[in-house]
Amino acid sequence: MRISSTFTYGAKPGRRVDSWTCTPFLQEDRPSFVPGLESASGFAYQLTMQEPSPRASRLVLAGALAAVVLVGGAGFLLGRGSAPEALSPAPVASPKPDPSPTPAGILGRADLISLAAEAADAFTSRRAPGEELVDSGGRRFELRLPFGCEGPAEPDAEVPMRWLYDSEDETLRFVIAPVQWSGGAWWLGESALRVEAIEGFWIEQPWTSNEACPAPAVTPAQDDEPQESPAEPQAPGTVPEPTLAIGQVFLTDGPRRGRRDGTAYEAVLRVPPEELDASKGFRLRISGRLARGTGATPIACRQAADGRQRPVCLISTIIDEVAIENGASGETLAAWSTSGRAAPAVAPET
Repeated sequence: MRISSTFTYGAKPGRRVDSWTCTPFLQEDRPSFVPGLESASGFAYQLTMQEPSPRASRLVLAGALAAVVLVGGAGFLLGRGSAPEALSPAPVASPKPDPSPTPAGILGRADLISLAAEAADAFTSRRAPGEELVDSGGRRFELRLPFGCEGPAEPDAEVPMRWLYDSEDETLRFVIAPVQWSGGAWWLGESALRVEAIEGFWIEQPWTSNEACPAPAVTPAQDDEPQESPAEPQAPGTVPEPTLAIGQVFLTDGPRRGRRDGTAYEAVLRVPPEELDASKGFRLRISGRLARGTGATPIACRQAADGRQRPVCLISTIIDEVAIENGASGETLAAWSTSGRAAPAVAPET
């Protein structure tokens, strides 16, 4: 008699086995050639192993991987749902640094024009000047006045600021003649008597802060294309009168160092024709500090009796240096120290 049954076990360590087949025999029916037959009893088993097929192995691995992914994903979702929501930190306002005081800079052309406008407005309105104007005494300034923009002057010209060029001698000559005023031109009464002389310069075109030569004027042509207007001499009386000046006040009882007393600033330079660049004219650079008044501002204004004309104002200064610059390159061509530090620092009271 032969009985066959199958038992399935897990694989032994180190060996891959999916199932075992066990075939029982009676003792008397045991074949002598079958290996692995146990004869200890009347009932024996024959053990045989079946190797798993490649397809079955792949299915088992795929199933195990799917189970791992499923369990892991479920755990992640459960953990995310049960974790407390993270709180974003409240924004903290950073403390603002205290503003550091800005040192007062050097006054330029635009600053001087602004102070002069305030002085003219206060004068015509018969009101007290603004705090900025009152506190401007003693501040340093640097002003540039363009000149010679139309070209060299004639040898016998009486223009206060001019330049001439001699192509034969290859010499470039500058003549800068300060304007002279009396005290009565700007002050009245006792204040005018305290002034011995005033030397300075007119600031042309005081409505612009441009310190370069002005661009040539253009007029619309018939074909709507701008063309340069012809250089025609203007009729007498059409040139606007100057309304803003800058100068140094010399008092009767004060030192006279730095005073030109009618002597012009003159300089002669040797410049070959190929090195002469006067395409943008030249500039007169004036540097110093505003004269600090006693109970008054550094700017004095006067106006015609009818009050219909623009006030004419003088900026009182202590001039330290006068220099000539090339308008195209900015190079300093000549400079004079005026010894203005010894000049009086007090302007006459208005």
